[in-house]
Amino acid sequence: MRTTLLPLNDPDLVQTDLDAVLEILRSQRLSMGEAVVAFEEEFARYLGRRHAVAASSGTIALLLTLRALGIETGDEVVTSAYSFREVTHAITLAGARPVFADIDYWAGTLDPEKARKVVTEKTRAIVAANTNGHPAPWGPLRTLATDKNIALIEDSSEAIGSIYKGKLVGSFGDCSIFDFSQPGPLVCGEGAMIVTDNDDTALMLRRLRHRKTEERSSVVLGAFAPLQAGLSDIAAALGLAQLRRLELLLARRKRVERWFHEYVRSFEGIKDPYIAPDVDQVNWFLYVVHLGTRFSRSSRDAIVDDLRQEKIEASAYAHPLHLQSHYHDLGYRRGQLFVTEKVADRAVALPFHAHLTEDQVAFIVGTMKDASINIGAGTAIYL
Repeated sequence: MRTTLLPLNDPDLVQTDLDAVLEILRSQRLSMGEAVVAFEEEFARYLGRRHAVAASSGTIALLLTLRALGIETGDEVVTSAYSFREVTHAITLAGARPVFADIDYWAGTLDPEKARKVVTEKTRAIVAANTNGHPAPWGPLRTLATDKNIALIEDSSEAIGSIYKGKLVGSFGDCSIFDFSQPGPLVCGEGAMIVTDNDDTALMLRRLRHRKTEERSSVVLGAFAPLQAGLSDIAAALGLAQLRRLELLLARRKRVERWFHEYVRSFEGIKDPYIAPDVDQVNWFLYVVHLGTRFSRSSRDAIVDDLRQEKIEASAYAHPLHLQSHYHDLGYRRGQLFVTEKVADRAVALPFHAHLTEDQVAFIVGTMKDASINIGAGTAIYL
């Protein structure tokens, strides 16, 4: 039995990150100020987008985006129920109705053809995620959005640095959203960024986000009720420092990914990580193992419990939204999204961060293998 926990995530911070935060703490401005502006400008340049608008969380970022696009009560938004982060909650917070479509079995991303089947005259947008770092099929999704004259929103909260057809994720949505809370590679406590090329949308996002002190008496801006959903300069300084060394952060995680892949090969029937043909690079959000079909959801949970007994923080990757009580009240039931449920019931997220050593990876995988044998023999597939 280990005496120290191997956490699911451990932020990859260095002295320059701490120095950046300390500089803000010694300044006269801790709330939203110049550090946020610098973070926004540099993030927009990183992606090659015209605008970046910082927000307090991924969920709030999507809520701001939906409101800026005019989506409201009575509208429908097509999306996936499968994700580690529940950014999609913003759809109901905006008063709209989420319409769930099933996912691709291998990539875990929204299936464009299944999404097409649930588009109605009430549909105003599609929210598709780059699930666990794997880019969604943005070519077909853009075609669908254009055909139906609806907005395409990209949830990149799990995928910073991944590349689809030669372009970074965050490049494909009318608006794209990034989240900076754990367990991603770029973390600043809590925070998010919305990127867009539309000047009017960016202006509306800023008006809905917060009101500056000097703007409180403005007749024009008084027509909007802001959420006060900005980012602090403390968080922005930390985010900017990490953005400037993002390539190194991702490379360090890639090294750990390679160790995992080598040790996971010891499972009978293992398959290489799935990467779709149009995808050039995946920066995995979590290291997710998918158990074979002989395993049930309860046996998956038992394996997670065994790992935790050995001080390994493991987790189910997702509890699909349509199975949560809030969405049950909207009429969703088990059995409506076959692929989503099948994949989610057998997905185990293992510790994945740059501070893991090769010996620790070997221990995690070995313990996972022993636990799966104890629960019931079967194969594992790594996605």
